[in-house]
Amino acid sequence: MIKHLSYILLIFAFIGCQSKKEIDSSQIFKLNRYDNISSLDPINARTQANNWACNLIYNSLVKIDHDLQIQPDIARKWEISEDGKTYTFTLRQDVFFHSHEIFGKDSTRNVVAQDFVFSFNRLNDPKAGGSGGWIMNNIKDYKAINDSVLQINLNDAFPPFLGLISMKYASVVPHELFEDGNEGFLKHPIGTGPFQFKIWEDNVKMVLRKNPLYFEFDEKGTRLPYLEAVNITFLPEKNSEFLELIKGNIDMMADLDPSYKDEILNPIGELNPKYADQISLIKSPYLSTVYLCFYLDHQDAIDSRLREALNYGVDKNKIIKYMMKGLAFPADGGFIPKGLPGYSADSGFKYDPKKARTLIANYKKDHKSIKPIELTTVQEYVDICEYISAEMAKLGLPVQVNVVPGPTMRDGKSTGKFSLFRANWGADYPDAENFLSLYYSKNLAPEGPNYSHYKNESFDQLYEQSFLIHNLEERAAIYEKMDALMMKSTPILPLFYDQTAIFLNKKVKGFQMSPIKILDLTRVYKEK
Repeated sequence: MIKHLSYILLIFAFIGCQSKKEIDSSQIFKLNRYDNISSLDPINARTQANNWACNLIYNSLVKIDHDLQIQPDIARKWEISEDGKTYTFTLRQDVFFHSHEIFGKDSTRNVVAQDFVFSFNRLNDPKAGGSGGWIMNNIKDYKAINDSVLQINLNDAFPPFLGLISMKYASVVPHELFEDGNEGFLKHPIGTGPFQFKIWEDNVKMVLRKNPLYFEFDEKGTRLPYLEAVNITFLPEKNSEFLELIKGNIDMMADLDPSYKDEILNPIGELNPKYADQISLIKSPYLSTVYLCFYLDHQDAIDSRLREALNYGVDKNKIIKYMMKGLAFPADGGFIPKGLPGYSADSGFKYDPKKARTLIANYKKDHKSIKPIELTTVQEYVDICEYISAEMAKLGLPVQVNVVPGPTMRDGKSTGKFSLFRANWGADYPDAENFLSLYYSKNLAPEGPNYSHYKNESFDQLYEQSFLIHNLEERAAIYEKMDALMMKSTPILPLFYDQTAIFLNKKVKGFQMSPIKILDLTRVYKEK
């Protein structure tokens, strides 16, 4: 008890010293979010903007590293029962909440297992209005065995469970800020992460400061993070973001926009040499598949021969070369992207216009004419869809591009309005089950993500069987079978597997982007 009290007093003194210390402006990381941040509450970390900010402020039980491996976070170790239904986590005892007056004279306290019980209760409460409650669907119950041990029981075994609870939805928050509602938390969110909340001017800027009590250290024993602060602006125009990067006013820009794509990259997707002294380009895989989806239950459902013809008739390499500036991988396999166990280049269709023509000709023998296929997309991807239309016209298959607003697209694909539409799916957690769940017959849209309404009893049996297999290699073999089985029925046309393009100020060092596109600045620093 005396030892613990001494440690708290030492922390309190450390906080006081840090608050008086002047910030080193050279160690402020500046970025822009043109899509704004709508919430810093982790139960609302659905959008990328919210997720990035929450990843800087909060911690969960476990986390995913840059190699997609599960690593300890607040839990230092865990045990899984033989039946795969019970997870017992042992927590670190040196994790403290960010400094706040709500904690009394010590300004902080350490995280205990009951904090996760409170946080999970809140995530699971529909009245809280969070968007991540679905990750609790398979959880039967959870309890704090003591301050440092948390136990979670599942209804059914689910091998990707650790990846699921690594998501920011499952972050720990202190109960003290919610005793009089959530207003106090919304005004000043408190977590345990490498950065702590300082300022938020809506639509203008957000400032996060270094957490002086963060529990991680580097290999030399230096407390992380290295940066003093993170400054986020909210310029709404993507072109303005590009100009700010060139001027040196922000340190990072993620992804490309057509407005400046040809200016910053040369025709083969390399950085324009005139910016080489200012900017570094980092390309990394992103676990996301861009595809065309056929709605199989549509009143004008597209014939299987024409679906196959589309799969054979689209030259994906040309899309990557001429429209994506090389910043993607052609989808030569099925729906599972490269980088995930279960991916196989043998699952999909190879470009073969001769086979496509034959399939179209066979269809024409049974029909007097071909009714034009309507391909629905949003404006951002109209160029790719128009290319597909032009290529298929050469093969004798008419495809008309229908451009709709984003809300219309989201509603239409859920309700079965479109017979064919452009879509994409990114990983929430690094397991191929996350992708294959879109073809499980019990997940039909609009209630679930099976937008194609693909139904196959053998696929369902393999999907359910995969939950009983804890060995990743064995599970990956089943995933590969499922992906190939689904592709035989052609409910989709995979176009490409995404890459992330990150443009960085040359002074930024130690930056890595996760394949699930999580922003981690814990080990980033800037050269002076």
